[in-house]
Amino acid sequence: MGRRPRGAAVRGGGCAVVFRGGGGVIRANVFLPAVILRSAPYTLELKHAFGIASNTRTSTPATLVEVEHDGIVGHGEAAMPPYLGESQATAAAFHAQAAALLAGARDPFCLEELVPAIDALAPGNAAAKAAVDLALHDWIGKKLGAPWHRIWGLDARKAPVTSYTIGLDTPEIVREKTREAAIYKIIKVKLGRGRDIDRMMIDTIREVTDVPITVDANQGWTDRAEALAMIEWLAGRNVDFIEQPMPKGQAADTAWLKARSPLPLVADESCQRLADVARCAEAFHGINIKLMKCTGLREAQKMIVLARALGLKVMLGCMTETSCAISAAAQLSPLVDWADLDGAVLIRNDCFDGATIVDGKITLNERPGLGVTKKAAA
Repeated sequence: MGRRPRGAAVRGGGCAVVFRGGGGVIRANVFLPAVILRSAPYTLELKHAFGIASNTRTSTPATLVEVEHDGIVGHGEAAMPPYLGESQATAAAFHAQAAALLAGARDPFCLEELVPAIDALAPGNAAAKAAVDLALHDWIGKKLGAPWHRIWGLDARKAPVTSYTIGLDTPEIVREKTREAAIYKIIKVKLGRGRDIDRMMIDTIREVTDVPITVDANQGWTDRAEALAMIEWLAGRNVDFIEQPMPKGQAADTAWLKARSPLPLVADESCQRLADVARCAEAFHGINIKLMKCTGLREAQKMIVLARALGLKVMLGCMTETSCAISAAAQLSPLVDWADLDGAVLIRNDCFDGATIVDGKITLNERPGLGVTKKAAA
C-alpha cells in the first residue's frame, strides 16, 4: 500500500488537513463544504434607562452572527455595552478575520481546535468571540438534533429562578420597576453611587416588596470599612449576596472584606475568563460568569468545573441581550447556584424566541442547539 502524500486529507470526517490561519493551526477536512460566517449590527433598545455605578444608557450595541454549513444555520450574538470597550465596528473587523479562518476550517464540530484558534486571532474582543462560539454551538446542536442541555446531560427541571435587575434610578421609577418584577422571586439591584443613594434604592424596593434582593455594586465601593458597614446594613434587609463590592484592582481589600462580611461576595469584573477563577477564590465566595466576557459556552463550562473544584459558588449573568445569548447561557443554568438571565426582558426589540421565564424560573425548551428561532420580522 502506497504512502499518503504529506498533508493529504483523510476521507470520512474529522479534522484532517492542517490549515494555518492568523489565529494558529487548525485542521480541516477539504472534502467538506466551507463554513460561512455572516454578521450584522443590531441595536438593542431598552425598555427603561439602565443605570449602574459608572453610567446610564438607553440602548446596547450588538452584533448578530450566523454560521452556515451543510444547509444548517447556527445563530450567535455579541452584546457590547460601551464601557466594556467593544463596538459594532470592532466586532465587524474581528468577524472578518473569523470568517476567513472558518472558511478554511470546514468542520464546525472541531470546537476544541476552532474556538482556541478564533480566540488567538486577536486579544480582547470577548463578546465578538462569544458570538462565534454561540453560533458554532447552535449549529452543532441543530446538526445533532438536540439542545445543549441534553448534550451535556443536564436536567432542565433543575434550572434556577432568575433575578430581575433594577438599575439606579429615581424613587418613582424604582417603584415602577419593582412592581413590574412581581413574578420574580429575586430582585437584583444596582448600587455603588454613594451611601445615601444606595440606601434609597433598597428602602424604595422594600416599600413595594419583601422578596430577597441581590446587590451588584459594580466596583462602586472603594473604602473597605465603608463597604463593610454597608454590607452589615444590607444583611438586615433580606439581601442574599453582594456582587463585586470593590474595584477589581483592590483584591487585598476585597479579601479583607470577605473575611468579615456577613454576606457572600461574588466576583463579576474580577472574574472574566478561565484564568481569573483561581485568583478569585481568595477574595470571593463565588463567581459570576457572563458569556460576553468569557468568550462563550466552551469557556463558561470550563469555568464552572474549575469553580466547583475550588469550592466556589457559581452564578450565570448577562448583559442586556436578545433571547439568543440568554438561551445559550440558560443551557448551562442547571449547573449553577444563582442566575441573572433577564437581559432579554429588559429590551423592546428581542428578535429571537428561545428560553422563557415562567413564574420567575428559567424554562428551557427542547429545540435543538441553543433552543432559539429567529422571529420572522427581524
